[in-house]
Amino acid sequence: MVFWLGGCAGLSQDPLRVSVAGIEPLQGEGMEMRFNVKLRVQNPNDAPVEFSGVSLQLDLNGQSFASGVSDQSGVVPRFGEAVIVVPLTVPAFAAVRQAFAFAGSAQAGSFPYEVRGRLASGIGGGTRFVDHGKLSLPAGGPLGP
Repeated sequence: MVFWLGGCAGLSQDPLRVSVAGIEPLQGEGMEMRFNVKLRVQNPNDAPVEFSGVSLQLDLNGQSFASGVSDQSGVVPRFGEAVIVVPLTVPAFAAVRQAFAFAGSAQAGSFPYEVRGRLASGIGGGTRFVDHGKLSLPAGGPLGP
């Protein structure tokens, strides 16, 4: 009974806290855009989180915008944090669709985003995470006053 309760206690972990720490442009192919997204991953738990791959999906305005994967591996220490870099690709049609959405609602000034991903690990498949918020445009927006 004691071992069973100890095992259940290990299963009740707090979710990882993930936020976008930075974005850097990369060379694209053809009409696609590419960039590195730096994720700050915080582990509020008493056990380290080992990972051997990362997948990431970025949605803007409720629409799929960019996705990427990386075979990067590492450890997010217990009660610690790590920065993970994932290259994302924005297909040409997704970029055009979002440009029209921005132009059609330029008065709003902010757009909802959601980042979903997974830190892969061998046993249990990995740890999923989500971050969401609003992306605010500078005054006048990207399309002028």
